[in-house]
Amino acid sequence: MARLPRLCLPNIPQHIIQRGNNRRACFGSEDDFAAYAHWLEEYAKKYRMAIHGWVFMTNHVHLLVTPETSAGVSQLMQALGRHYVRHFNYTYRRTGTLWEGRFKSCVVSAEQYFLSCLPYIELNPVRAGMVEHPAGYRWSSFHANGLGRRVKLWTPHEVYQRLGSTLKARAEAYRNLFTTQQDMHEMNELRTALNKGMALGNDRFKQEIEALTGRRVTPEKRGPKPRR
Repeated sequence: MARLPRLCLPNIPQHIIQRGNNRRACFGSEDDFAAYAHWLEEYAKKYRMAIHGWVFMTNHVHLLVTPETSAGVSQLMQALGRHYVRHFNYTYRRTGTLWEGRFKSCVVSAEQYFLSCLPYIELNPVRAGMVEHPAGYRWSSFHANGLGRRVKLWTPHEVYQRLGSTLKARAEAYRNLFTTQQDMHEMNELRTALNKGMALGNDRFKQEIEALTGRRVTPEKRGPKPRR
């Protein structure tokens, strides 16, 4: 059965995850993280991609991006993957695949879910027990979004920009989003949409995406099929 083409629409945010093969490590040192960040920045510019959020974990990567073109996400991830895998295999004298198949992604409604998806990404090291607060993890966009630091890789999204009139005010307002635990139902929606390549948003957003693409972007309802 042929694979469906990846769902990618210009100017609509996408949440991306790429895991190491069999959940094995895909970063072994600080130099690896730095190399990945360097190529991510380079190819984001080449393929006209705004990078709003990221976290580089030992065995997987999360990104929150907005492409300018329908092919941008695939072009970025292919180029980034080729260069990084070559670096990793050379460094550790290995051969073969590094990533677990194709990366997974979903389109995200900026108005409804952007400010839920971004903290979800940046809280990964906290959920993994690596740090107590996202500020304690170096390879995350929290340093830009939550601390107001200028990071070359980072492009603040319009929704983030509306949090305040200054960089300091926006960072403070963003940090306030971390004072309460994320809703479990919302987290499950985020994970389901990402793992199944669906749309993350309200019914109207999903209907708009389906109308634009001619594809179903919500899971089919389970239950007995109607008799004919």
